[in-house]
Amino acid sequence: MRPEGCMDGVLSRIREIESRFGIERVQRGEVVSFDRALKEAEGALEDWSVPEGDVELPRSAQERLKVWEPVLQELCGRYGVDPDLARAVMYHESGGRPDAVSSAGAIGLMQLMPGTARALGVDPRDPVRNLEGGVKYLAQMLARYGGDVEKALAAYNAGAGRVDSHGGVPPIPETQRYVKNVMALYRKYDGGNR
Repeated sequence: MRPEGCMDGVLSRIREIESRFGIERVQRGEVVSFDRALKEAEGALEDWSVPEGDVELPRSAQERLKVWEPVLQELCGRYGVDPDLARAVMYHESGGRPDAVSSAGAIGLMQLMPGTARALGVDPRDPVRNLEGGVKYLAQMLARYGGDVEKALAAYNAGAGRVDSHGGVPPIPETQRYVKNVMALYRKYDGGNR
């Protein structure tokens, strides 16, 4: 089934639920259906990317990242990962929020999937272990791709199998945006040396 067909089915079901419960939200004094809000959000996400050059981080995210800095430094030293890269991944994945959970089921600071966390031997709900698992996985992907950061990031996002089958960053829009955005953050953290 084409993605548009799936979305139409989802939107149809949402309208059915809304009609049963009379669910709508008010936006700037205007009643907005969940259907419309979902379409607006979907459009905003498709266009979202971190701009090249100066990237301003929200103060609250910066503060959350600072909390994890000592642990991040220690883990990056242990696993041989550039702390600027790990920090960029953590910021992009969770904004430094240990309670972050994605719609796909990824958990915590480094947004580890439960299966990946098990394979790494970490509890994804423990923030320190989650951070350790993410840094360890980055180290594994960097080693697998000979230090090629873009391939390692693509594998972190889409899986190593997809990177291997395409010989690089796969043609998945989400993964391409992910690599671009994390690389922009990485350049910001390392002072533009990338």
